[in-house]
Amino acid sequence: MVATARDAARLRDFVADYPETARALALDVSRDGEAAAAVAAAERAFGRIDVLVNNAGYGYLAAVEEGEDDEVRAMFETNFFGLVALTKAVLPGMRARRHGHIVNISSIGGLVGNPGSGYYNATKFAVEGLSEALAKEVEPFGIRVTLVEPGPFRTDWAGRSLRQTRRPLAAYAESAGARRAQIAGYSGQQPGDPARAAAAIIDVVAAPKPPLHLVLGRPALDMIRTKLSALGSEVDAWEKVALGADFPSR
Repeated sequence: MVATARDAARLRDFVADYPETARALALDVSRDGEAAAAVAAAERAFGRIDVLVNNAGYGYLAAVEEGEDDEVRAMFETNFFGLVALTKAVLPGMRARRHGHIVNISSIGGLVGNPGSGYYNATKFAVEGLSEALAKEVEPFGIRVTLVEPGPFRTDWAGRSLRQTRRPLAAYAESAGARRAQIAGYSGQQPGDPARAAAAIIDVVAAPKPPLHLVLGRPALDMIRTKLSALGSEVDAWEKVALGADFPSR
């Protein structure tokens, strides 16, 4: 197994427990060429890559009007383009062996948008669309794709790694601003257990028929079920308008 971080020293204790089977590599997915170099190093060390887990990512909270272009573009470089670079780097080997599993860590925020998270939602919606298309492209090669869509888990996402707008606008205090405060308030108290999430992902990778979508945690389940119900009702309510957009049948 190869574990990566921008500072590989942070993984020293972890790999020390598995000296024969684990390696730590430095990797900043937002830097050109580092993804391909990391994949090449992993293949040299272990001969092949069977499973890729794309976990690099962070959050940025801002109303759409509040968003700073540099922050938004930097987040896309990590959350989306970094994932693309690693995925493209492992695919040739997986295709040649006609075997592999790509696990993309998305978010319930890749399925449900909320005030203050629009730009983060956009990165994860992009991961969702890319992964759904990828799954159909690589299925003939025996390669599987799974999107992991966790709700709030007790990680540093809402803590030290979270970025926020530098120019909050009072006009959004009751929408985006209120949600920023809510997220900051529950950091460290989220219901999701990262260790149980990791175990669930391992179970999915080992499953004979893994899902494309893996929603994790009760809050995430509640949110997606609410959205699916509302979406179904909205589509039904506007069905006549939808069908009326086609050329009349002869």
